[in-house]
Amino acid sequence: MFCRGKMIPAELEKAILEAKNEGCKPLFVNATGGTTVFGVYDPIDAIADICEKYGMWLHIDAAWGGSALLSRTHRQLLKGIERSNSVTWCQHKMMGVPLQCSAFLLRDNDGLLFDAHCAGARYLFQQDKCYSVDYDTGDKSIQCGRKVDAFKLWMMWKAKGNSGFEAEIDKKFDNARYMRELIREREGFELVTEGEAPNVCFWYVPPSMRDMEKGTEYQQKLHQVAPLIKERMMKTGTMLVGYQPLKPYVNFFRMIYSNRATNRKDVEWIMDEIDRLGNDIVLK
Repeated sequence: MFCRGKMIPAELEKAILEAKNEGCKPLFVNATGGTTVFGVYDPIDAIADICEKYGMWLHIDAAWGGSALLSRTHRQLLKGIERSNSVTWCQHKMMGVPLQCSAFLLRDNDGLLFDAHCAGARYLFQQDKCYSVDYDTGDKSIQCGRKVDAFKLWMMWKAKGNSGFEAEIDKKFDNARYMRELIREREGFELVTEGEAPNVCFWYVPPSMRDMEKGTEYQQKLHQVAPLIKERMMKTGTMLVGYQPLKPYVNFFRMIYSNRATNRKDVEWIMDEIDRLGNDIVLK
């Protein structure tokens, strides 16, 4: 159901029809607005068409990429999100709000969380208070008591405003775009996928491997490169960049731009440092 990490609407509908033919009743589709690894956005409008056609609940996991909505340049990546039934959105990710700050948003289902989680404990949530009991939000959540995480978001929004957040998010996208440009131009670096969010997925190929044929032996050796460089990063203490495999790809680096202070000189330094840490790797 995926092409470079994106859901394929035609395959989704095919799976729905297959399930219905087997006597099942499909009821829920989870689309993604900014995937964790590749940073791509599912085609929400097309998926929403299918969900409406078959009467299914559409949830959007926009935990990472949902903050692109604050950018007039990048919000089209989430086109159609207003048609979803629910959305997950973590402001402590791309927006940079201190951990933890997340939201679960519902459309036209104001009472759903209360219906799902209410325990009706009158020793906690008395119904005869002098103010509206609608303010007792504890009976709407699984954990009942919780910190006022929304206050952090409110404070930052008051300080930065829409334009401040937009500028920061645009800068993070720009840093990722700039790094992809450098990777295309620089020997020893290779993009895994283009991506859409501020994720950059790439391989570093040491000089000892650059003339090898890209067969089984090459893939086996390339799989070992990122962990070796990550070990050297940790031991030297210069930086920390994550890596992972993702079928069918062997280990690759995943650079995430979520810090508003990062600039283009930092991007260049990151690539120089990876090259410095990995250029003498020789694998047997």
